[in-house]
Amino acid sequence: MRNPFAGQRMTKADIGAGVPGAIAGVPDGMAAGLLAGVNPVHGLYASMAGRFFGGFGTSTKLMVVTTTSASALAAGSTLTEIAPEDRSAALVLLTLVAGIAMIAAAVLRLGRYTRFVSHSVMTGFLLGIAANIVFGQLPVLLGAPSEGAVAALKALHVLLHPGGIDWRSAVVGLTAIVLLVALGRGRLRSVASLAALVVPTAIVLIFGWDEVATVAEAGEIPTGVPLPHLPQLSVFSPTLLAGALAVTVIVLVQGAGVAESAPNPDGRRSGVDRDFCAQGIGNIAAGLFRGMPVGGSLGQTAINVTSGARTRWAAVWSGLWILVILVALTGLVGKVPMPTLAAILVVAAAGAFDIDRLVAIWGSGTISRTALAVTFVATLLLPVTAAVGVGVGLSLLLQLNQEAMDLKVVRLRVEDGRLVEDTLPRHLSDDEIVIMDVYGSLFYAGARTLQTRLPDPGGAREPIVILRLRGRTSVSATFLHVLADYAHRLDAVGGRLYLSGVDPRVRAVWTDELLAGQGIAIEFFPATHTLGESTLAAYAEAEIRSHGHGRD
Repeated sequence: MRNPFAGQRMTKADIGAGVPGAIAGVPDGMAAGLLAGVNPVHGLYASMAGRFFGGFGTSTKLMVVTTTSASALAAGSTLTEIAPEDRSAALVLLTLVAGIAMIAAAVLRLGRYTRFVSHSVMTGFLLGIAANIVFGQLPVLLGAPSEGAVAALKALHVLLHPGGIDWRSAVVGLTAIVLLVALGRGRLRSVASLAALVVPTAIVLIFGWDEVATVAEAGEIPTGVPLPHLPQLSVFSPTLLAGALAVTVIVLVQGAGVAESAPNPDGRRSGVDRDFCAQGIGNIAAGLFRGMPVGGSLGQTAINVTSGARTRWAAVWSGLWILVILVALTGLVGKVPMPTLAAILVVAAAGAFDIDRLVAIWGSGTISRTALAVTFVATLLLPVTAAVGVGVGLSLLLQLNQEAMDLKVVRLRVEDGRLVEDTLPRHLSDDEIVIMDVYGSLFYAGARTLQTRLPDPGGAREPIVILRLRGRTSVSATFLHVLADYAHRLDAVGGRLYLSGVDPRVRAVWTDELLAGQGIAIEFFPATHTLGESTLAAYAEAEIRSHGHGRD
C-alpha cells in the first residue's frame, strides 16, 4: 500500500498555516453544533478530530476535513425526531454510521457517481441550506422566541412579533456580523471569526448582560483533553440510519467539489474514492470523540491554502492547535454568547448566494431552472434528509432525460469507399440499404428514444438496415428489446438487421443461443482496428444479399 506521506515532508509553513485554520475552526465548529441543535462542544470535538485524523488520508493534500453547515443541518434535521435527552448520543452514533458508509462507498468505488448529481440540483440544495440557516438562526441572533414547523416560518414569526426581540442579544449578534463582514474582506480574514467571538463576549461580560444566552446554557462543557468514548447503540433507529445516509451523500458530493477547487500543488490528480475513505475515517474519529459529522470544507480549505499550507500536514496541525485551544481555554468556551455563533452562521450562509452562478444556471434552459427551483423549494419545506432524496432522484431523472434528448441518429452513405453522414429517412423503401450511426447513450431512456427514431419498414419490401455500434462495450436489456422488436418488423417484410462495429464483449452477451431463444435474426460484423471497415463489410454483404434476391 502506498505511503500517503511519500514526498510530503512537514514544513514550518505547514505548522504555521495550521494556526489560522484552528483559530477560524473554533467558532465554526461551535456554530455547527448550534446548527445541529446540540451542545456546541460537539462541533469543537468534531473540528479537532476531523482535521487530525481525516488529514492523514486525503488525496487532495490541502483539503480540511471539518464541520460543514450542510452536514450539520442534515444531522440536526434527523435529531428533531429523537427525544432531547438522547440527541447527543444519537448524533455521535449518526456520525459513526456516516463514517462507515463513506468508507464503504470508497471500497465500492462509488466516487464516479458523484458526477451524476447535477450542478443545478446541488446549487439549489446548497442555496436552500443557506436560506434555512439564515431563517433558522434569526431567532437566536435576536434572542426572540419563535414558532413554526420550518425555518422560514420561525423567521416570519420573529419579524411579525418584534416585541419579543431582546435588544441586548440583537446588539451582540449584529456586532458580530459587522466584525465578520468588515474583517472578512482583507488580510485579517483568518481572524475575523475569532474577533467576532471575542469582542461580543467581552461586551456581555463587561456590561453583565445575563439575559443574553451563552454556550454554557446549552449543556455542560467538559474540561481537559477529550478522550474516546464508545457509542450508545440503544439509540439506533431507521430514522438515524436515513439521516446518516443523507449526511454521507452531502459530505461526499461536497468533498468532490472541494477537490476540484483545491488542486494538489504537485499537479497530481485527486482520487475521489481515497478522499471518501479519508472523510469516513474523519467521521469515525469525530464520533469516537463525541463529535458530529465532518467533511471536506470549502471555506476552511480556502483558509488553509491562503495561510501558506504546502502539504497535508497543515490540516493535521490545525487539528492539533484546536486541541491545544480546547485544553487551555475550555473555561472561556461556555461564556461565548449564542447570538455570536448565530451571526457566524448567518454570514457564512449569506456568502453562499453566488449571483453569477445563479444567473448562469437560470440562463441555461428550462431543465436547469426547474432543477434549481424544485430542489431549493424542497430544501426549504422538507426535512433535509427528504430534500437530499428529492435532489438525488431529480438528478437521476435529469440524467435520463438528457440522455434521451441528446440522442442523435444519422444515416451513413457509402461514397468512394468512405462513409458520409446524411439525413435519416423516416420510412424505408423497397430494396433499400440504410446504414445508421447513433450518437448518445443507448441505455434505458436512450434506447427508447432510438426506438422512436428508427425508420419505419412498414410497406417496404426486403430492406436491409445496418446499425453501427462502434465504441459500445456494454448493452442493456432495454436496447436488446428494442433491437429484437425492430428485427422482427424487418423480418416481417423480408428485410434484415445487421450490426457492425460490434465489440467482443457485446457479442459475448448476445450469444447465438440467447438470440435464437427469442427468435431474433441479426447478422454481426465484429469491430476491427480500422474505422469503418466492419460497416463497409456489412454493406458489401447487404449488396450481395440484394443481388441474390434479384435486386439492382
